[in-house]
Amino acid sequence: MKIQGLLFILLFSFSSMAQGLKVQIEGNIFYSGVDSIRLSQNFGSYFRDYIVSPLDQKGNFELAGIVPGPDYYLLRIGNQALHLVIRDTTTIKLYADGRKISSQCNFVNAEESRQMHEYVLLTTSWQQKTDSALTAIKADASKEAAINQYMTEQFKQYQTSIQSFVGMYQGSAALILPLSSINIDQDFQSYQTLITQIYQGFPQSAIVQQLYQKYLTKKQEIEAADPFAKGKIVPDFESFKTDGKKQMKLSDLRGQVVLLDFWASWCGPCRAENPNVVKNYQKYKDSGFTVMSVSLDSDRNKWLAAIAADQLNWPNHVSDLGGWQNKVAQQFGVTSIPFTILIDREGKVIATNLRGAALEQTLQQTFGF
Repeated sequence: MKIQGLLFILLFSFSSMAQGLKVQIEGNIFYSGVDSIRLSQNFGSYFRDYIVSPLDQKGNFELAGIVPGPDYYLLRIGNQALHLVIRDTTTIKLYADGRKISSQCNFVNAEESRQMHEYVLLTTSWQQKTDSALTAIKADASKEAAINQYMTEQFKQYQTSIQSFVGMYQGSAALILPLSSINIDQDFQSYQTLITQIYQGFPQSAIVQQLYQKYLTKKQEIEAADPFAKGKIVPDFESFKTDGKKQMKLSDLRGQVVLLDFWASWCGPCRAENPNVVKNYQKYKDSGFTVMSVSLDSDRNKWLAAIAADQLNWPNHVSDLGGWQNKVAQQFGVTSIPFTILIDREGKVIATNLRGAALEQTLQQTFGF
């Protein structure tokens, strides 16, 4: 794999690193065309080399020295590189054909490094396919539609392979490589899933620490922009009860655990979820749980008929019969229903959009049974 395509920039302070870790890497890289190899890390605009070892005429080498600490490194062979995870002082052994490092390389005492190499093979194979497809289209534009259709199917297979890789090596430091291909701004959930696994499995790594801090910063930004992030106070509101005359506020229920439920009689998914809400209400109502239902109905009779039919026996039903123009729904930015917010006794968000088993499990955790 060429170094120019390296995966991300490392920007951590050397002063924060561990005092050092003795490493030893030995083996044979024949027909490499170079006379030395380097153990390095990439800092975006430059490489920092920690240890340099000569290769003899047969490609044998013994690389020994000190690196900052357990981490992710690169073994540079000319303009090629092998990805290495170094955790301790165990001697790593490498055997490779310098002409075909991308396909012919064996790792001993370095399972996570082998896994990284497996990922590189997957991505390299896909890149070769895309390059070939572009070349074929340039050679004969009449085949573009057929080639695009073929490549669409190939991309699905590639994505499946990546997902299998991630699932097979959960918690491995090798997941640093697929993590680097995820745009945290565009796919925060996937980034979060991987970085939390990696951090739990390899917290000693300065690189992982820096990536985890990047994740925490982004998470804080998202939560700051989310009005219903966990722990935030839910805004109060007032709306008409079923008689269309009396009003009630959300704050009237302070001191209870409240499921704020936006729904409507005409909403199929809402009606399908109602039995689950009823079941949980019956189970926890004597322990301080209640439901406040905000309906986006515009027809009072249909609204009341649905409450009766679905046996929504809690007293907290409100609506201004404005349909999608419902003032509470607009205040809360509701654009689809069902939408729920589980609120604690102090009026703070526990979780949003809980349905089915997720609602039941969260209530079990909240009430302890």
